[in-house]
Parts: sequence; structure tokens; C-alpha cells
Amino acid sequence: MLSRRHFLTSLLTPALLALVQDLVNAQEGVFLSEEEAPRAVFPEATQFEKKIIPSTEALREKMKALLGRTRPSIWEDAYVTYLARQNAEHLGFAVITEEIGKHRPITFIVGITPNGKVKDVALMTYREAYGAEVRDRRFMRQYHEKDLAAPLAPYRDIVNIAGATLSVQSIGRGVRKVLALAQLVLLNGSNRP
Repeated sequence: MLSRRHFLTSLLTPALLALVQDLVNAQEGVFLSEEEAPRAVFPEATQFEKKIIPSTEALREKMKALLGRTRPSIWEDAYVTYLARQNAEHLGFAVITEEIGKHRPITFIVGITPNGKVKDVALMTYREAYGAEVRDRRFMRQYHEKDLAAPLAPYRDIVNIAGATLSVQSIGRGVRKVLALAQLVLLNGSNRP
């Protein structure tokens, strides 16, 4: 015959394991679709014009030169960009990018103002088991008004999140990559979508 303690343990253990597994999996997820993402960084926009910018070897070399010591972990084959407008007014650009977290890619969108500064950043897809606190608006607001001169590194100009250091570093690398792309392609006017 089972004691009361063994009986309760046998009932609660599977429930607790299921709850822990749900909490771990709660970190991962798709938070914004490609269609929703531009509005997340430019909510005031009335229209978006999509353009795909091919990532050529020449473009990557120019971006590397601008990035200095920052080395992106992923070089996209092409960048999905959006020109954001509010009626006739040009608000800026939104660019979807990816960077490796600890093991898997983190997909996010970065809004860039016409003067080359970050307007906003929003997490689209998070694929790691933990560290999704980088999704919080409070964390993402740190990138507001940053430009390519900023290191965007934890403990320098970005407050780190305990347990999410690699994700914080990834977001910083990706934002800098988008800022370099914007300076080279989007903001010069010759290749605007």
C-alpha cells in the first residue's frame, strides 16, 4: 500500500514536469510575422514598401569595414527591408535580420530613422530554451537613438540580462549590422526601396 506522501508524489511529479517543460518551451516562439513586424517598429506608418536587398560579397566587405571589431554570426543572402511612410512623409526603414543566440538564430526587426539612428527593435522569432527576456520592451528601448558609433555591447552601453548574455550580444551585433546596411544602402538615396 502506498503512503500518502508517495501517493501525492506520484500524482504531482508528472504535473510538475509538464509545467517545467511548458515554462522552458515558453521562451521559444514566433512573436511577430513578417507582415506584422514593420508595424511593430513604425506603428505610426500608413504604408510600407517592401524591397529585397541582395547581400553581395562587395556589400558584406563594406559592412565589415564599417562594423570594425563587431562580427555578425550570420550573413543573410538578402535583406528584407521596408520603407515606412506616413502619408507622404518618409519615416525611415525597417530591416529584418538574424543573429545566432547561444545555439540557434534569433530573428528580429530594426527600425532606422532617416538620420541613421535606431527608432525601435522588436523580436520576431526566438528559438532558444532560455534568454527570451530580450523580447521585453524595457530591454529593447535601450537601442532607441543609438547609431553606428555605439558599441551596443553588454556592460558598455546596453544593460545586460542575467542568463541572457549571449542573446543580448546577438541583438547588439544584429542592430549594428542593420545600421551598417542602412548607412551603405538605404540612407544614401541611390538604392531606396
